[in-house]
This record gives sequence, structure tokens and C-alpha cells, in this order.
Amino acid sequence: MSSSTGASLTDGLPGPDGQPPLRGDDANTGRAGDKVFGGLAIGSGILVIAAVVLIALFLLFQAIPAIGDDKVNFLTSREWNVSGRRFGIAQMLWTTVATSIVALVIAVPFAIAIALFLTHYAPRWLAGPAATLIDLLAAVPSIVYGLWGVFVVAPKYEPVQNWLSDAFGWFPLFAKVPSVGGGTTMFLVGIVLAIMVLPIVTALTREVFSQAPAAHQEAALALGATKWEMIRTAVLPFGKPGIISASMLGLGRALGETVAVLYILSALPDGSKWTWSLFNGGETFASKIANSASEFSGGTSTGAYIAAGLVLFILTFVVNAVARVVIERRKAFSE
Repeated sequence: MSSSTGASLTDGLPGPDGQPPLRGDDANTGRAGDKVFGGLAIGSGILVIAAVVLIALFLLFQAIPAIGDDKVNFLTSREWNVSGRRFGIAQMLWTTVATSIVALVIAVPFAIAIALFLTHYAPRWLAGPAATLIDLLAAVPSIVYGLWGVFVVAPKYEPVQNWLSDAFGWFPLFAKVPSVGGGTTMFLVGIVLAIMVLPIVTALTREVFSQAPAAHQEAALALGATKWEMIRTAVLPFGKPGIISASMLGLGRALGETVAVLYILSALPDGSKWTWSLFNGGETFASKIANSASEFSGGTSTGAYIAAGLVLFILTFVVNAVARVVIERRKAFSE
């Protein structure tokens, strides 16, 4: 006797390989859909990995001949004369790393504070618009940040820089550099980069904090903890892996920034004296490559810039790999 509901005789029976029970048409289309989705997901992952590997191989094969023709030490020299086959990355490496670290040191504490405010202190009518406003900073083009930094921030920042160099000039990182004026220094670039990476770090940190277990928070409050004590004991420990991930993502963004750095940072004259000061000028890997694109004529000339790009690629890869290792160790420790 047939059922009036049209249910199949296989409804409710376990599927193959111990899968959940099959129901009606799901028995015919569900697993096919899973296979298609799984295949697309695997294919996308393989495609991304293949693209990264191909980029790395391209950079490697183009850079090795140029480095072999280099007449100075590629890693320790400050010279950059591609026509004379004398090029090194020491100055660019320091400028890239220094500006990115300054940006991270400024941005991460602000991002954590903003994320905590939006998730635990701000009323609902304010949290949503404020989060949207901060996220909109990520939509501002890099060139706008660069022009804003040069024409608006730099003139107001220069007196502050002069005061810092006068007060803390005994410390190498804040030593005064007379050859660089106008405030367009590595420290200013770090400040602008901090504003640029702030929405990325804030958005990820806010998402992690919002997922902190409610039971842990309520338990801390029930034991008499204040709101800050609850955040310190229940929210921040839970969010540490997310904070690290967000920080490393922001660092990668800062390392590769091009246009804003190109507009703001003063280039150093040839033969300038080495200094560790953040009030110095210079060029990052990305700004150097972008600024010298017209010199790409093939051979060693182009290979030198590709070699610099390879170093930036490796630096970014190492940053993300270290972040992944730290996160996995924290997860293993918490388990």
C-alpha cells in the first residue's frame, strides 16, 4: 500500500558508510552536491597553492642570474647601481621592516581597544555604525593616504619629530638626520601605515572577541569579577590566537604597501651615511620597484629588482609562517 505522503521506502534508513539517514530526493542529489562542492573547494585550494608556487619559481629563476652577476654582497650592501652591477638590499630591508613594525606597534593596541569597546562597552546603537565607519578606512585608496600624509600630516608632524629628536636623540632610533627635512621620514610612514592596517586588524580582532564563550564570561562575572577583570581572564586569553593572526595579516599589508610610501618617504642621496634612525628617509622594497619601473630593460637590470621582490616575497611568507606556528602551538597548549 502506497503512502499518501509520497515518502520513499528508504526514508530514515542509514546511508552508505554510516552516513546520516537519507530522505527522499536527498538520497539522490545530496551526496552529488557534496561531491561537487568538495571538488570545487579542493580545486580552489590547489589553484591558490599552484599560483603561489609559480610566482615563487618565476622570482627565483629571474633573480638567481642577477644575483650571480652582482659585484657586491646582495644582502649587506647599500649600493644600488644596476647598470654597474652593484646592488644590495640592506637599506631597503631596514626601511621596509622598520616602517612596518612602527605601524604594527601603533595599530595593534588601538585595534584591540577599539574591538573591546565595540564588543563589550558600546551600546548597540553605536557599535554597528562605529564598526562600519572603521571598516570604511579600508576602502580609502592608497594614493589618498599618501597625499594626505604629505600635504596634511607631514607639516604638522615635523615639529613633533624635531622635539622627539631633541629630547631622545641620544637613542639611535630617534637620532636627528639633518639631510632629511619636511617630516617625510620612516616614522611618519609608520604612522600612516598604522591607519591603513587599523581596519583590518580591528575587524578580525572584533570578530574573535565576539565569539568568546558566553559561559566563561558569565562565570567570571558571577564570581564577582569586574567587567575589565572578566575581559582580562576570559576574553583576551580566548582571543590571543586571533590577535596574532590579525597582527600578522596587518604586518603583511604594511610590508607590501607601495603608493603611500612612494609619495611620503624621502629618498636618500647616493652615498648617504648609514643610520638606524626612524627619522631618516629611504625606500622600501615595494616603493623602490615601483619608482624604478621605467628602468626595466631586461637582463641584470630587471633581475636586480626581481631579486628585491623575491626578498619581499620571502619576508612576507616567513611572517605568515611564523604566525601560523605560534597559533598552532597555542591551540595545542590550550587543548
